[in-house]
Amino acid sequence: MDDLYRELIIDHYKNPQFRGHLDPNDIHFEDDNPLCGDHIEVTLRVDGSGKVADGRFDGKGCAISQASADLLIESIIGKPVEDVKKLSKQDVLDLLGIELGPVRLKCALLSLKVLKAGVYGLGESSEALIE
Repeated sequence: MDDLYRELIIDHYKNPQFRGHLDPNDIHFEDDNPLCGDHIEVTLRVDGSGKVADGRFDGKGCAISQASADLLIESIIGKPVEDVKKLSKQDVLDLLGIELGPVRLKCALLSLKVLKAGVYGLGESSEALIE
């Protein structure tokens, strides 16, 4: 089963469906993982009912960070921003479908940290939001 998820990660890394930048956008945030240098930027458009109408990510980094960003953006389109605020570390791990060590966990969760900082309108203090 891990092989299937590894293939999914590689596919989302090599062929991301949601890479890019939305301009104009309603939500924008970016951040780095200082341990490895991964960088993620997230832009979202929110419709009049408070749902994520569209989303994109951009950045650089390892397959895990980039694939998790693509999978995460895919999973939130059409969802209310209030539901996006409730996403957890486990939600991202479920999207990835494989066990990760502590270093790779930081890579996988960077997109969640950036996303939640954006929807909450926060800056550097977003680390506590990914639990």
